[in-house]
Amino acid sequence: MTATWDVARPALLDLPAGVGMAGFGVRGADLRVVPHPAVMLVLEFGAGSPTVDSATGGRQRGSLVAGPGFGYGGAVRAWGERVDCVQVRLSPVVAHAYLGVSPAELDGAVSLDDVWDREAVRLRERLSDVPSWEDRFALTEALLARRRADRSLVDREVAWVWSRIVAGHGSVRVEGLAAEVGWSRKRLWSRFLSQVGLSPKRAAKLVRFDHAAHRLVAGEGAARVAAESGYTDQSHLNRDVMTFTGVTPANVAHEPWLTVDDTAWTAHEPQ
Repeated sequence: MTATWDVARPALLDLPAGVGMAGFGVRGADLRVVPHPAVMLVLEFGAGSPTVDSATGGRQRGSLVAGPGFGYGGAVRAWGERVDCVQVRLSPVVAHAYLGVSPAELDGAVSLDDVWDREAVRLRERLSDVPSWEDRFALTEALLARRRADRSLVDREVAWVWSRIVAGHGSVRVEGLAAEVGWSRKRLWSRFLSQVGLSPKRAAKLVRFDHAAHRLVAGEGAARVAAESGYTDQSHLNRDVMTFTGVTPANVAHEPWLTVDDTAWTAHEPQ
C-alpha cells in the first residue's frame, strides 16, 4: 500500500519550547514506525481510524500517545485507509507537564482516552467540526495550554542533561554528565529514567540515531554520516540503524515515516 500525504504546518502559532505540531491527511498508509526522541501524540478526527500494531501482537486504534523511542526494533506498523490527525511531538522534559503522566509510565503506545479521559473525546469531536488546519492547531494548542502544569515536573539537572544530549546530537560522554551537575551517577540514572523514560545512555543513542537517520534521508552517504555523527565506523552505524529500525541505512533513507519530516516539522526534535 503506497501512502499519499497531505501535510500541514502551523503558520500562525508561536508554540512553546519543546512542542512541535503538524497535520496529516494520509491515504492508504502502511508505515514502519521509526523511533524518535520525543513523546508522540496522535489526535485523530477523520472518517478512518489509525491503527498501530506492536511487535508483541498488541493493537491500538484511534488517538494515542507513545513514549520516546517508540517503534524500537522496526516491527511496529501504523496503518489506515483514510487517516486525518494532528500529531504533536513533546520533548520528554516537558511531556509530563502536559500529559499528567511521566514518559516512563507510557508502555509502548496507549490510548489517549486512558491519559486524558473524556477530554480526548471532546477534542476529537471539536477537531472534526472545524474547517481548517489552522483552526485545528489552535484548538490543540489551547488544550495543551490549559493542561500545562504550573511548575516543571522534571528536575533542573535532568532537563540540563537532556539539553546537552540534544545539542550534541547524542555524541556526548554521558558518564561525565553526572559530575557536571553535581550528582552521583546512580542518582542521575535513576532520576533521568523515571522522568524521561530512558537512561541517559539510551537517550544519547536514540538522539544520535535520529540525527544520523535524517542525514541519510537527506541523501548523505553512510560513511560520511558515520564519521561525522559519533560512530566509530560505518559498521557501527549499520548496527545501530538495524537495531533501531530492523533495516539497513540504505533502506531507512527511504522510510516514509522519515521522508516527510522536512515538510512536516521545522525541527526534527523538540528541545
